[in-house]
This record gives sequence, structure tokens and C-alpha cells, in this order.
Amino acid sequence: MLTSGIIVLQGGLLDPNPGLIFWTAITFVIVLLILRKFAWGPIVGALEDREKAIQASIDRAHSAKDEAEAALRKNKELLAKADADADRIIREGKAYGEQLRSEMTAKAQTESNRMIAAAKEEIEQEKRRALDELRNEVADLAVQGAEKIIKANLDADKQKAIVAGMIDDLTKHRN
Repeated sequence: MLTSGIIVLQGGLLDPNPGLIFWTAITFVIVLLILRKFAWGPIVGALEDREKAIQASIDRAHSAKDEAEAALRKNKELLAKADADADRIIREGKAYGEQLRSEMTAKAQTESNRMIAAAKEEIEQEKRRALDELRNEVADLAVQGAEKIIKANLDADKQKAIVAGMIDDLTKHRN
């Protein structure tokens, strides 16, 4: 219909058309049946396979996580044990070093004391030897002097005995 240059169409976009509705419903049912027969099964099967694959991946991820956590716990235990062993070894090393130092110090002190005692003894022996030698020389000189002075009845042994007696008397009075 044409009225004064405006075309008026019958039926609007939202007006129901029973024929169109019927054929649309029939077409929809046919497409649904075709999809169900040929596409629905494979799509559902693919979705189920995908679901199973995803679930298997999740299960593997959980088991891998559990294994990783177990390995981490084991590594932490091993690390703690290694730290404890290292601390024990360090303590034992320090104790052994301290013991060794003490033993060496004691041994050095003992050796030092022994060497000092030996040196004192050697000095004392040398002192006695020097004094004996000095006495003998003094006695010989005294005997020689007395012999020259006296040149008489006394023999050398008697003169030495007399001089030695005098020297002993002198040393007793000095000390």
C-alpha cells in the first residue's frame, strides 16, 4: 500500500507469523536431530576425552606436587643432618685442636723444664769441676811455693795434704 509516498508494510518485525514460526521450529528440530546424530556424539566424546585428559593432568600435577614436597622434606632433613654433622665435626676439630695444643704446651713445658734442669746440672758440674781444678792448681802452686820455701823434710804428698786441708778450712769458714 502506498499512501502519499510512504510505503506501509504489514506486519512488524515483532509481529508473530504462524507459518514462519512453524517452519522455523521444523528446521530447528531437523537441525537438532542431525546434530544429535552426527555431531553431538563426537562433540560429547571429545569433551569427555578432554575432561579425562584434564583430570589426568590434574592428578599427575598433584602426584608431582606430593613427590616434590616429599623430596623437599627429604632434602631439608638431609641438609639439617649435614649441618649437624658439620657442627659436630667442627666441635670435634676444635676440641682435638685444643687438646693437641694443651698436650704440645705441656710437652714443651716439660721439655723446657728438663732442659733447664739439665743446663743447671751441667753448670753445677762445670762449676764443681772448675773449683776442683782451681783447688788442684792452688794446691800445686802452694805446694810448689812451700817446697821452694821449705825445701826440707816434707815430701810432695804431705805438702799437698797440708795445703788441701788449709783450702778446705778456708772454704768452710767462707760458706
